[in-house]
Order: sequence, then structure tokens, then C-alpha cells
Amino acid sequence: MRIGIDLGGTKIEGIALDAAGEISARRRVSTPQGDYDGTVRAIAEVVRHLEGESGSRGSVGLGMPGIISPASGLVKNANSVCLNGRPFDRDLEAALGRPIRVENDANCFALSEASDGAAAGRPCVFGVILGTGAGGGVVVNGRVLHGRNAVGGEWGHNPLPWPDPGELPGAECYCGLRGCIETWLSGPGLARDYQRGTGGSEDAVVVVDRARSGDLAAVSCLDRYVHRLARALATIINVLDPDAIVLGGGLSRIERLYTDVPRLWSRFVFSDRVDTELLKPRFGDSSGVRGAARLWPEIPG
Repeated sequence: MRIGIDLGGTKIEGIALDAAGEISARRRVSTPQGDYDGTVRAIAEVVRHLEGESGSRGSVGLGMPGIISPASGLVKNANSVCLNGRPFDRDLEAALGRPIRVENDANCFALSEASDGAAAGRPCVFGVILGTGAGGGVVVNGRVLHGRNAVGGEWGHNPLPWPDPGELPGAECYCGLRGCIETWLSGPGLARDYQRGTGGSEDAVVVVDRARSGDLAAVSCLDRYVHRLARALATIINVLDPDAIVLGGGLSRIERLYTDVPRLWSRFVFSDRVDTELLKPRFGDSSGVRGAARLWPEIPG
């Protein structure tokens, strides 16, 4: 049995996968906000619940915001900032009494969708998370591409490409820079853009709902969002040239992304035609946790 844990900013989700790759148990709890020790305890409790429900002990893979630094062995780049600078994997191993595998949550999402999801069979897949943040992960021939510095796929902390004058210098990002893609394409970034145009303080879900209802300010906000996403993904195609890009996270449910973004990105891609597929996730919100379980490719005997 393989256990996957998806650590998010608001929830911790866990599943147990059986030998056939089917979910045999599931558990979801709230993430202890800003509480590092409480987060470790909550994850351990989720694992114990899954093993109790399924009646067997399993390997544990975990997807998280940020990554374990190869240089220091500590968490870096997590927008759940209480994790940064902590030996998260070692603390979890101590709490669970076994080795675990920890990976960036966007890498887990990409691995799931490249393994048996929307992009199954494609040699090179870029997975995108558009939610609380804007993350990315790369899978090549079924394997996560980490990179020398363990930042493979971290497109969200590059600057928004080909900016309009009104997009400069951009909002401050928690990483310490300004104008990062994440500050524009995350849920909070979409809400901030709507607020800048209207003075309203609605969150991204409300903005999207208003756009569906024909609210002109919300429609204009989504128009800008689509154009920014097309520009940002064009840079991925120019560098990586993946077979498919799969969108995940709450904003991936915006239907017009899948028609409008490919229509717009050809202007910015350095090619006479663009055959890259832009795909909806097969497993939706469960992709990340399924990919975390798949960090252990073989089921221990």
C-alpha cells in the first residue's frame, strides 16, 4: 500500500492506494495555520487514520509547497512560511518511524497527470498549479525533473513576460521580488487585479462567478488573466517545449482558459505553429495526493 499526503495552505489530504492504484482510504483535515509542530502532528494522525482504515502499513509520500534544499536539508521557497528553514522531512520521519519521500506539490500534480491522468503517454509534461500560489512541475519519461537546485518547474517566481506599462513594477511577492508570475496568476493575484480596477474586495471565486454572469468588470479582469497566462505559458513552451501542459488548482476550472490561452500564446511562441496541448486535469483536486503516493514507484513487499 502507498500513502500519499497533500499538504496545502488550508487542508491536509491523505489517500491510500492499493496494488491496483485504486483509492482504498481517504482522509482530509484542516491545516494548522502557521503552526509547524501542529502540522507535523496532523500529518502523522492522517497517516495513522489511513493505515487503521485500510488495515495495513504503507509507504508515505508527501507533496508540499516549497522543496527540501539539497544544500541545507531544510525547506525553502514555501508560501506556507512556517515550513521554511525547518527539517520537515526528518521531523516527519521521526513522527512516523519510517523513511518518507517529500516533493514539491506541483511536481506531484504533474507526476499524477503524466502517469495515468490527462497527459498519460506524453513524454514531456508541464503541470501547473493555479491556486493560492502559481507553481509548476516537469515530468520527463515518467520521472520528475528536479534540477540541480531543486527548482525545476518553478515558473511562478519568474517575472511576468512581455509586461504592459500598467503591469510594472508589479506587486511585491513573498519571495522578496516584485512582479512575479505568482502575484498575477494565483487566486489572490486575480482578486487583487479585480480590486485594483473596481475597489471591490471579492476573492477569486466571486470574481469568476461574476464574470460568468456577465459582469463587465469581472469579464475584463478575466480577459487580462487569460492574456497573462498565455504569455507566461509561452515562455515555458519556448524553453521546455513540452508535449502537454496540464492545469490544476482552483482556477483551472475556468473553462475559457482551454480555448482562449492556446489561441493567444502562438503570438509569443518562437515557432510557426504550436502543437502543445493544454489539458484539464483528469483527477482534479486529487491529482496532487495521487502523485505524492506515486513518489514510491514500487509497493514494498
